[in-house]
Amino acid sequence: MPGLYIHIPFCKSRCIYCGFYSTTGGKAAERYVNALIAELELRRGYIGGPPTTIYIGGGTPSQLSPALLGRLLAAIDTGSAVEVTIECNPDDVTEEFARALGRLPVSRVSMGAQTFDEARLRFLRRRHGAEDVAAAIGRLRSAGIGNISIDLMYGFPNETMEQWRADISCALSLAPEHISAYCLSYEDGTPLHAMLKRGLVAEADEETCRAMYYELADRLTAAGYEHYEISNFALPGRRSRHNSGYWLQEPYLGLGAAAHSFDGQSRQWNVADLDRYIAAIERGEVPAEREELDTSARYNDTVMLSLRTCEGIDLARLRRNFGPGLLALCLGAARPYLADRLLERQGNHLRLTRRGLFVSDMIMSDLMDA
Repeated sequence: MPGLYIHIPFCKSRCIYCGFYSTTGGKAAERYVNALIAELELRRGYIGGPPTTIYIGGGTPSQLSPALLGRLLAAIDTGSAVEVTIECNPDDVTEEFARALGRLPVSRVSMGAQTFDEARLRFLRRRHGAEDVAAAIGRLRSAGIGNISIDLMYGFPNETMEQWRADISCALSLAPEHISAYCLSYEDGTPLHAMLKRGLVAEADEETCRAMYYELADRLTAAGYEHYEISNFALPGRRSRHNSGYWLQEPYLGLGAAAHSFDGQSRQWNVADLDRYIAAIERGEVPAEREELDTSARYNDTVMLSLRTCEGIDLARLRRNFGPGLLALCLGAARPYLADRLLERQGNHLRLTRRGLFVSDMIMSDLMDA
């Protein structure tokens, strides 16, 4: 199932935690969409056929006008797509915008709610208010969009468990088909990281974050959501098909400034600069770097991505793709984690236990080929 990712870097304002490439200048939007369409033509053969999933991310794709979104999607062969997702900021989803999405081949919307607490929203410098999420979901459903995902964050400075429980309750009351949740991270180069270095904020301690993560998992699974990936929960049949393709290492093409691509044997990434990207595409060039993946790198990717999922590592596939040597390395490294019940083996699959989920980075690192 080849995927197509399209990066829209425009934002009205920047959130303090975001490390993705974006720009607050949207004057080049029409020229940028033209460049995306041109890049698609330049790279038609990259994934060997029409995409089966399409994901328009950012940045803030809902900063594009419906007319530009329509032009972009009209240039793509969407007939084989089983899922077309667009990320939206809740306050961008006016009735007019929602109706426009309903007329486009969009089947799924992902929105960053992050929190339903007004003070924490202001701390993050989010544009929307707590009530905007419910209003946006109502408008989208009225427009015929029946698959909605929302993002949540936990582990804010000084956040209490009671406040986190309230956020989970608000999210559940909206009955989205999908919920993603992430611990607030302090990425280098972001305003939030600068605040941490200056002592203006303090990270939540690991024990608090672990308790919040388990609270989330317990509440959502009790409400009927499947915990199918470390940070993702879905109602039955509503997993993100596009993101699942990443975890299953299916090929995908990334269009736009800073977009990444993967063809099974190599990774490629476009320049993270709007002006340089547009200028290169207008010259008929794709401004990208490329990395060929050797056996060790592909094995490491398999370990890291597979362990993120509830199915875990398919040991038969691991042996088939990488041979008995790397299979033995994996099982040998897994032995102490199996003994500590941080990993479990179910038939031909090696997966994280509930206790192992929160320390997954350490386990993945130890199972990799150094």
